[in-house]
Amino acid sequence: MFIAGIIPARYASTRLPGKPLAVIKGKPMIQHVYERSAEALGYVAVATDDDRIKDAVMQFGGRVVMTSREHRSGTDRCAEAVVKISDETGEKPDAVINIQGDEPFIKPGQISQLAEAFNDPSVHIATLIKQIDNNEELFDPALPKVVFNIKNEALYFSRWPLPYVRDVEKNSWTEKFSFYRHLGMYGYRTATLTEIAKLMPSPLECAESLEQNRWLENCYIIKVIVTEYGSFSVDTPEDLQKANNLQ
Repeated sequence: MFIAGIIPARYASTRLPGKPLAVIKGKPMIQHVYERSAEALGYVAVATDDDRIKDAVMQFGGRVVMTSREHRSGTDRCAEAVVKISDETGEKPDAVINIQGDEPFIKPGQISQLAEAFNDPSVHIATLIKQIDNNEELFDPALPKVVFNIKNEALYFSRWPLPYVRDVEKNSWTEKFSFYRHLGMYGYRTATLTEIAKLMPSPLECAESLEQNRWLENCYIIKVIVTEYGSFSVDTPEDLQKANNLQ
């Protein structure tokens, strides 16, 4: 099976301009993500609309695909990139792993875990989740939560804790129920990626600002896969300093 890892990367960032090129321990952040992704997948490419990012990727010997500036999301950018990858390689990927370009410490095993989900022919979209064990994560709206059914299929994603634990003090919720956060890395079969990139924004997506709710509203099934590892996104100058201080 040909599974392509695609790392969408934009230069613009409100809180950290030029984020993909921010230097962490002597390397641009996008290089850290690329090298870790390449440990898990045989084919990895950065999808960008910026020549500065293109030049940086080429400088460290990575693959890069130039895409439109008009994309609303990383999913849309992946959909264009996979067409160009198919043209360049002469082979259409069976599935695509959309890897976040701002997580320089992502573990290759997480990417492999997501890719392995596509050994099941019934899986069309998959994503990683992790159990929440503290109130700081549970009540942080920047960390989306998910509830799922007995088949490990997502029911809903929200920035608010799901579910509401009735008659229990909020500081004790994690003791009474197993909550899960969404880690934001997706896998899609290529045909499914093409389909969902054509969908219009939906009410639940707009309310939560979470694109995966658009897919659920349009009756796509999202397989959730539990991982024991969290993620650390570099979104601010403070995050960048923290990343450079990590051992």
